[in-house]
This record gives sequence, C-alpha cells and structure tokens, in this order.
Amino acid sequence: MTIAENVAQVRENMNRAALAAGRDPKEILLLAATKMNDADRVRQAIAAGVDLCGENRVQEMLEKQAQGAYEGAPLHFIGHLQRNKVKQVVGLAALIHGVDSRELLETISRTAAARALTQDVLLEVNIGEEASKSGFRPEEIPEALSFAASLPAIRVRGLMAIPPICRFPEENRPFFLRMKQLFIDNGEKKYDNIRMDFLSMGMSGDYTEAIACGANLIRVGSGIFGPRHY
Repeated sequence: MTIAENVAQVRENMNRAALAAGRDPKEILLLAATKMNDADRVRQAIAAGVDLCGENRVQEMLEKQAQGAYEGAPLHFIGHLQRNKVKQVVGLAALIHGVDSRELLETISRTAAARALTQDVLLEVNIGEEASKSGFRPEEIPEALSFAASLPAIRVRGLMAIPPICRFPEENRPFFLRMKQLFIDNGEKKYDNIRMDFLSMGMSGDYTEAIACGANLIRVGSGIFGPRHY
C-alpha cells in the first residue's frame, strides 16, 4: 500500500474508534512518526493529510528540516531529548514531547528565555513505572507541574506516555485509562503557563485502544510508512 493509502486506513480506524467511544473524530490529531523516512516520504505523508510530523533524532530532524520536509505540518520532537541537544530543538519544534525531568525542564526554559520565546512541552509519565524507562512517576506529576509553573519560558500543554510492551493492544487499556485520569485530575489545577490540551498516547499497534481511552494525539510510524528496517 502507498503512504496515502495507509494514512487513509489509519484515518478510517481513528474515526471508527472515536465514534465507538462517543467522541468527535475531529478532536484527535494524527502525528506521523517520521524516523528513518526521508524528506520525500515525509512530504507524501503531509500531502496525504497527517496533522503533525514527529522526529525522534535531533540530527535527522535538522537534516530534513533543511530540505523543507515538514512544510505544511507542524513539527514535534518526540524522542528522548538529551540536555546537550536542547539548543538545537527549542524554537524549531512546535512541541517537545517526552520531557522527563526537572533538569530538562530547566534547560529548556533557560534556552527558550535566552531566545525570547516560550517553548511548548508535554510531560512524560512513566505510566508502567518501568525501571528501564524515563519519565515522571504518576504521583510526581502534580509536583512537576508546580515546578514547571515557576519557569519563565515553559508552557506545559499536556501529558504523554508509552505504556509497557504487550502482546495484545487491549492489555494497555488500564495504563491508558490511568493516563486519562491523570490528565483530568491535573487539568483542574490553575497555572498561567499550564494547559492540559494534549493527551499523547497510542502508537501503530494500539492507537485505537488509546483513542477509546481518551487520547487526542496519536503517534503512528509503521502504520503510515511501513516497517522500519534498522
């Protein structure tokens, strides 16, 4: 299948999952996870109607951005961001997913302030509380939001999570539901620079389950571009 056909299929699946959950499909954003796909393939995905593009690797993002790969769709950074790479991402990515520590929040804020801009971010939740993964533990989110509220050039736009690897998509439902509750509970807190706009969860193998549980931003890579060949 072509990239355009894959995007159409993903959209159909998204619509079906949203309607089954009593939701408006238009409230859910489709992000194309473009890792290991060249500029031409990224352009094909944008032409096919994805809402956003997301890159995992800083160098790859810079190379494709220089080639005009993302014209027509906002660019997000969705990989693990090292603090020494922050300067290359702040101001280029409309939204940085996966902000997983107070130290990273501080570095992003300091860099953004030096450039007289405000950087939008999502806090990463280690929803499975896995030792091998980064992110804030669920119970740390209120404190992390309070800390982010004290920073001058950060705007938190929501939460993101990648649940544990499972054999069947439905096994992730408890993690997705817990994320939804965190999203609701922490959305009630009133800070000037925190808005719970995005609940980013769900990837190629489980995005319909994530939508059923409340995700409004899903990240799809192989479902659009086909399997990656490492």
